[in-house]
Amino acid sequence: MTHDDPLTETLANARVVLFDFDGPLCDVFAGLPAPEVARELTALLSAEDGTAGTKAALTDDPLEVLRIAHEAGTDLGQKIEKALTAAELRAVAVAGRPTPGAAEALQAARAAGRGVAVVGDNSAESVRVFLGLHGLEEYVTTIVGRPSEQPHLMKPNPFPLITAAEQLHIDVTSCTLIGDSLTDVQSAHAAGATVIGYADGPHKAARFAEARADAVTGDMLTVAAALTTL
Repeated sequence: MTHDDPLTETLANARVVLFDFDGPLCDVFAGLPAPEVARELTALLSAEDGTAGTKAALTDDPLEVLRIAHEAGTDLGQKIEKALTAAELRAVAVAGRPTPGAAEALQAARAAGRGVAVVGDNSAESVRVFLGLHGLEEYVTTIVGRPSEQPHLMKPNPFPLITAAEQLHIDVTSCTLIGDSLTDVQSAHAAGATVIGYADGPHKAARFAEARADAVTGDMLTVAAALTTL
């Protein structure tokens, strides 16, 4: 059976659908803004290492603060990672509903006989809690969160995708990743998986096309509809 549109074709050829967490499934920092979390972590870091704190003050990305902390030292990295995980757990509790269409996409993927995994740079604990809060855990077979104490293995490293594929006993080239950032596209390409760019903001669709995503969509409900046709 052939499919006319790239989205349906990409999903039809995938035996496993990998969902990035922050964006396609959840707006993690909707209720607790990421810059606020980054400031919290930077204050902790500055108290221990002024140089690293000064560097961290230049970013409003909590994951970037984590990388800087790990570069400064293992103990510091562990301390900031523990604080970030605690902040993520607070964040998902006030993040609101899943991304529109996300629940339907998870359900449709399972109904279409696909394996389903969540692969994100957030902690696996925060993913688990969010899915549980919204009754979605039954649709997800495996969760691969941020590799503990190894920020270099976060996307664009293909490690999360390869790990999820291994846990599902399938070759990663039979997977497609739905992600909302260029690091997702890079990670999928590095792993040999296909990738669907979720363009949840202006100009993203063009960037995904330029980065050679296999398909681009601005709506998770469209993903659910495509999966329903399979």
